[in-house]
Amino acid sequence: MEIATRDITGVILAGGRGSRLGGVDKGLVPLHGRPLIEHVIDALRPQVGALLISANRNRDIYASRGYPVIADVMGDYDGPLAGMLSAMRAAGTAYILTAPCDAPSIPADLARRLAEALARENAVASTVSLQGRLQPVFALLRCTLAGDLEHRLKQGERGAGDWLRRQQAVPVDFSDAAGAFMNINTLQELQAQQHLR
Repeated sequence: MEIATRDITGVILAGGRGSRLGGVDKGLVPLHGRPLIEHVIDALRPQVGALLISANRNRDIYASRGYPVIADVMGDYDGPLAGMLSAMRAAGTAYILTAPCDAPSIPADLARRLAEALARENAVASTVSLQGRLQPVFALLRCTLAGDLEHRLKQGERGAGDWLRRQQAVPVDFSDAAGAFMNINTLQELQAQQHLR
């Protein structure tokens, strides 16, 4: 079973509070003169058939990028799982590929490698692994998981890693591109990225 690009909707998770960056909306923080969200769009768009932005504030600003913007269907800032659920409900494809808005260097083969692993194992989910540690916000998910995910959220589950392990998500080793999954969570990390080209 091969998963075609057109069967994947890319989802940029921009619904967080940005608390470690002083409460700013991280997707709109500038890096090299452009908002972080634009770097992620550039990296993800060629790899997927469609694109969604999951955001709970500044939705008009995000919508100006030309892609649908969806808010969490459950809760209020309930973390990446809530964004994943909303995206599964909104996507018109069999799969979603999620990535956070604060990872500007996503590798060009993210979708391909996750899709190959998922298909090879006949699984419902695959996720990036670095030195044996899951990076659960970088995940390829079958949209049929929405019912289970909604149930888990109603039960109070918030940990994306725990939920993915329960789905027996296939870990895909990206240790060869570990730097590409660097999230910008603090001002220091942002300043460090400003000096990289």
